[in-house]
Amino acid sequence: MIARDVMTRDVVSVTSDTSVQKIASLLIQHGISAVPVTDTGGRPLGIVSQGDLIRPDRAARENWRQSWLEILADGEPLAPELIAWLDTRSHVANAVMSAPAITVGEETDLREIAEILTRRRINRVPVVRDGRIVGIVSRADLVRALSAGLRADVNGSVVAGRA
Repeated sequence: MIARDVMTRDVVSVTSDTSVQKIASLLIQHGISAVPVTDTGGRPLGIVSQGDLIRPDRAARENWRQSWLEILADGEPLAPELIAWLDTRSHVANAVMSAPAITVGEETDLREIAEILTRRRINRVPVVRDGRIVGIVSRADLVRALSAGLRADVNGSVVAGRA
């Protein structure tokens, strides 16, 4: 089986300037745990997951930590950008997304996808055609494919096979 066989085709995505509040609403509304972040042409830039929403990007935190240290050392007032960052309502996808997006093609074998998910410690990969997202494959999709491929033999044992 390949990505095209199991991918979710109706992909909810956001742009890099989408607020984290809007992203959280989309996750709840659609019952999903992450959204790809795309440019205006539908090309993947990154992914924002539930984990990213509650644990902002480490690099961004380190940059702001450095800014804090510089501000404290110089005795300067807080930069407006830092104040805006601390206001959760101003956070956007670009600030919290995991990037770059790790993607696969429609013809990618499910075993290879499982290996990518495991090795990279991620839960989903966008599926691309000509650089644009056409679907997404999650761990849940792989488990469903595995489940559909199992059947009971005459002795009641579960064996691999096609349904």
